[in-house]
Formats: sequence, structure tokens, C-alpha cells
Amino acid sequence: MFAVVHLNVFARLLPFIGYQNSFRARQIVFMAKFHSTLLTCWALFGIRHGIEYYRQVRIRELKASQLEARLALAQLEMLKMQLQPHFLFNTLHAISALMYRNLEGADRMIARLSDFLRLTLDSAGVQEVTLKREMEYLDKYLEIEQVRFGERLDVRRAIEPGTLDLLLPNLILQPLVENAVRHGIAPRAGGGRIEVNARVDQGTLVVEVLDDGPGPSGEIREGLGLSNTRARLEQLYGKESRLELAGVPQGGFRARLIIPAHSESRHASPDHRR
Repeated sequence: MFAVVHLNVFARLLPFIGYQNSFRARQIVFMAKFHSTLLTCWALFGIRHGIEYYRQVRIRELKASQLEARLALAQLEMLKMQLQPHFLFNTLHAISALMYRNLEGADRMIARLSDFLRLTLDSAGVQEVTLKREMEYLDKYLEIEQVRFGERLDVRRAIEPGTLDLLLPNLILQPLVENAVRHGIAPRAGGGRIEVNARVDQGTLVVEVLDDGPGPSGEIREGLGLSNTRARLEQLYGKESRLELAGVPQGGFRARLIIPAHSESRHASPDHRR
């Protein structure tokens, strides 16, 4: 239809360029140009189809990327939620044991636990927070452990001021410190020391949690807290991040967290309602 209409219009315009518009002239035009006009029609159709196909592909890619982002956020939320029962179980177990020998201490621990949970609820759905905010969470957790261990737990911090506004995964340090308390402090009658250090090194934020406990006696086996931390880093930063676990030569254990130094979140948080 396109070719016929096009050639019919072309034949009717022949008198304007000096040719006679007769049946014979139109017949010659149709015989000479029909195939080329038909090919032109199919070429235009193919171009239009290609443009539409490309548009549909882009739409599908956009939807796929959105679904992938939502899946990643859902996985991150699941990983975060796994930590809360794990932490609560350990804390409630400590409170239960403390109630039989120090009721006042157990009451203080319940109050600190309440403050800590309130902070975590305020950050529900948030994947990254500033190091300053993360240290506030960590201080609340350490207040709980301080009630439990008293003077046996010595906590030291070496945080470079320039790192406080940088972002890192929400509640990423708590399982690392909990691991240090459980394996480096709790088994020793005299307690021990935990250090939390943060610095910027060649465009990366380096956060270390060290204890002066006995250190690993063999191969390091990752429990829920460490494996969960590694999975969250992989989801958020991929190969740009690392979690290094190693014994300290002079005795103890070190967990080193290395992520890109950034102050603007790369990951949108899902809508949430409470």
C-alpha cells in the first residue's frame, strides 16, 4: 500500500517537472520504481522496528536493574535481621545469668539493651550510616558488655576525625566487637582489651577491631556474625571491599574492614513503615 500510494503521487507530480501524465507514463514509473520503493518501505519498517526493539530492550533492562536493586536490598535486610535474634539471644542469656548474682547489674543491662534496640529501630531500613553514628550504636552495645564484665573489659578507640562523616554498613561493627568480647575477653579471668581503630588509606576507609586475647589456635572458622558481615559487604560493595581476619603476632585477633571511602550513600533505602 505504501509503495502504490507513493508511486501514484509521484506519477501525478510528473507534469510539474515537464513530463506528460499519461497512463503509459504511470505504467513506466510503476514498472521502473515499484521494487525499489517496496524495498525502501521495508527498510523504513525495519528501522522503525529496530528502534522499537531497542526501546523495549532498554525498558526491560531498566526493570531488571530495579528488580535486582530491590532483591539486593531485600537480601541486605534479611542479613541484618539475622543478626538481631543472634545478638538478643546472647544478651538475654547474659542477663539471665546475671540476675542470680547481681540483680542491679541485670537491671542496668536491660535498660542499656532497651536503649540499643531503640537506636536500631530508628535506623530500620537504612543500609549505610556515618561512622560517627555507628560508633554511637557501638557505645550502646559496649555499655551492655561493660555491665557484664565491669573492669575486666577495657575499650580503647583511635578514630581519625576525618573518618567520622564517612559511610559504612549499618550495625557492621557490633558483630565484630561481639566476636572479640566472646573469644578474646570472656574466657580470661583477668579480662582484656579491645581496640577500635579507623583511618583513611588511599581512598578506602579502614576500620579495625582488635583484642589482646589468645588469638586463633588454628584455622579461623567464621560463625554467623563474621559470615553475615562478609555477605553484607559483598552485597553493598562487591569486590571493592574486604574483611580480613588474622591473628596478631604479639597475641590476639584482628578483624579489618576495608571499604571505599565515601560520604554519599550509593544505595537507596527501601520505603518502610512502622
